[in-house]
Amino acid sequence: MRKWLYLAVFVSGMTTLAAEMSASRLLGNYFGTSNLTWASIIGLILIYLTAGYFIGGRWADRSPHYSTFFQILIWAAFSIGLIPLASRPILRLAANAFDNLDLGVLFGSFSVVMILFIIPITLLGTASPFAIRLALRDSRTAGSIAGRIYAISTLGSFLGTFLPVLILIPLVGTYRTFLTISAFLLLISLLGLGVTCSWRRTLYYAWMPGVLLLLAIFGTRGTDKANPGLIFETDSAYNYIQVLQFGETRYLRLNDGQGVHSVYHPSNYF
Repeated sequence: MRKWLYLAVFVSGMTTLAAEMSASRLLGNYFGTSNLTWASIIGLILIYLTAGYFIGGRWADRSPHYSTFFQILIWAAFSIGLIPLASRPILRLAANAFDNLDLGVLFGSFSVVMILFIIPITLLGTASPFAIRLALRDSRTAGSIAGRIYAISTLGSFLGTFLPVLILIPLVGTYRTFLTISAFLLLISLLGLGVTCSWRRTLYYAWMPGVLLLLAIFGTRGTDKANPGLIFETDSAYNYIQVLQFGETRYLRLNDGQGVHSVYHPSNYF
């Protein structure tokens, strides 16, 4: 059982940082990547984790069971998968506000999107104190158990820092990155629940992978706003890229209008 506990802690740590890095990319396309944007993301994520640590410790004392631990992670995983769908209309509003220079709506959109992370990040924050409570059998080894749990979680966070930036976002895009990390944590949590408790209990959550699959297929199509002339779009390691064509002129645009990188016309040289 302890092996599954450590694996779940590792994956939850990875998911936390992967969600944070993906959030910076999700919001950076619309609100920029300034120090203020980064400070807001990091600060709020830390507040959510603080709440999770506090809640997780009390929750573990009241219900020190593997079933409770893995069910918390199941709901954390599923709520991360809902972030792309829930944020889409808000980001569409933000994109239009950016075009109209409506700073009030822009700030409000940023705030609402960050609120979407309260539930998943807070639930993920409960993992480490809960795992310590489950792993602790003798107070004489409390220090080594706590150190091991936090080391495993931090190692997972290290992986989660680079995984979306170097692999997932360039490969599948920002929205499907959220779905990928959500699905992986959900898989580990369901397996952990089945192995440590009861496979029958996992059937209560059998619908969740189906919802994530439907979101991956149908829920992330199209752009966040109507873009006349759009002929191509993709995520690179650094930017959200769009190619638009008006007449014979093509524009390479970065981050949904924050900058036009280059212009091409077959008969003109710039």
